[in-house]
Amino acid sequence: MQTKSGLRPRHAGWYAGALLLVLALLGLVLYGTGVIGSGGDDDSVDRACGGTLAQGGLSAALHSSRLSAEDVDDGDYLAACRVRTEGSGAQRGSLEMKLRWSTSKAPDSTLVWYDANYNGVRDQTAPLGHGWSGVVRHESGTYQVMVALDCVNQRNKALVAYGDLLGAANSTTLTGLGQVTTETAREAAEKHGCQVETGRRVTGLSPDTIGRPDAAEPLRQADGSCAALRDTEAERNGTPDILEYPADTDTPQVNCYLVTKAGKAGYGLYAYYGASAKDFLAGEEAALKAATGPYSERDYAWATATCPRSAQPAVFALYHLYDEDTDSYPVPHYSASFARSALTAFAAHEAKQRGCGSVRMASQP
Repeated sequence: MQTKSGLRPRHAGWYAGALLLVLALLGLVLYGTGVIGSGGDDDSVDRACGGTLAQGGLSAALHSSRLSAEDVDDGDYLAACRVRTEGSGAQRGSLEMKLRWSTSKAPDSTLVWYDANYNGVRDQTAPLGHGWSGVVRHESGTYQVMVALDCVNQRNKALVAYGDLLGAANSTTLTGLGQVTTETAREAAEKHGCQVETGRRVTGLSPDTIGRPDAAEPLRQADGSCAALRDTEAERNGTPDILEYPADTDTPQVNCYLVTKAGKAGYGLYAYYGASAKDFLAGEEAALKAATGPYSERDYAWATATCPRSAQPAVFALYHLYDEDTDSYPVPHYSASFARSALTAFAAHEAKQRGCGSVRMASQP
């Protein structure tokens, strides 16, 4: 009996040592997988963008939980920050968030890309959907989600958020970007006393959401953003096909492309509302002044309409598109009469869907 009782302390010590060893090994596994002790700077992420950066979807957007953040010193924005993954070089992911009021100075073209409208199907833009006033777009290796949330308690003012994801993307990362951008916009609006109507949690975004230049369909099948052009003379003017996006009366930007038989976009039609209309006008004015080469005398038509919820008139535009791949215009001869009739149909349809007033045509901004 004494011998057995004397062994109990040894067994207890052995079990305790084994337990500590198991816990240590578990800690190493969790550390290695990034669940705990990931090496990221949690405090910097918490403080980013004035403490409004939403973290739901952040790990998905960057494919990592090892993150650090820094604020970007830019006085033009309400807040601006950058989140990076660990590592360096091409393997290091980056997400940038910028917030501004629609009443402030419009951002430059490097952020919103509106000055590329005349250049083929660049600046392809699709509705964000899910009840959000937002879009998702892609240009030169950067995916962007932009949302503009009207302040219902402050007329003619909106909080605008731009979320940029640098590098390759897939459904998981784009959905994460959509979640981070929308939730950050919501939190920033609440922090600054801007009461907003928001959409649902973003799901199911992918590169295919934006569309592909080679995914054109016959004009007669149009039922989305190009639906108003079914009864126009588009086919007789060399563009029998269309590249369109889902109809969405919440989106602040609408794109429709008329495509040639060779699969090249010959005309682009665009609609801009609220903060997007203001940003577009500012960016396009600068582009027109700076344009050179094939863009210096490009052909276009414009129209405007007064719409509810914003003092900024909506802008509708048609551009004769230039193709950099072939260094030519897919539709060689621009028809001003066709451009006017196509834009009239497109703008009238858009205005009716949004409850806007009558459309006023103009030949230039």
